[in-house]
Amino acid sequence: MKLIRTAVKSVATAVALVGMASVAEAQGTAPSANRGKILFLHCVACHDLKPGTAPPPPAPGASAPPLKIGPHLGDIIGRKAGIVPAPALSSQLKASNIVWTEDVLDKWIEKPGSVVPGTTMAFGGVPKPEDRQSIILYLKRETASGGGAN
Repeated sequence: MKLIRTAVKSVATAVALVGMASVAEAQGTAPSANRGKILFLHCVACHDLKPGTAPPPPAPGASAPPLKIGPHLGDIIGRKAGIVPAPALSSQLKASNIVWTEDVLDKWIEKPGSVVPGTTMAFGGVPKPEDRQSIILYLKRETASGGGAN
């Protein structure tokens, strides 16, 4: 019985340490795609990572989930801004002639209105450079053609 308790404690300790390492990475200051995944949770209300991602149909009698108002972010690096249809896409963004590079995305994620004045994106921005870089690393990992784990 004592051997079982010791084994259970060892397993519990190992699980706790792995969990603490994951939290430490998510809270650390070094940019990482894993941290970006956590930070991207602020974006999922309006954006999908891939084209054609649609919510499942509602159950009988239930209301349909709202459509996402922002464009999908699939293959965003190198794509011209404003070409993916979305309900809330502003005429200013469509006319901007911006191509999404990592540098442009960094500025956009920091403060969209400073990149395209009059944009309809209701987002205050991400002030910390390491957080913006983490989001970009996550987008690169998850949205490139053929890539991504989600």
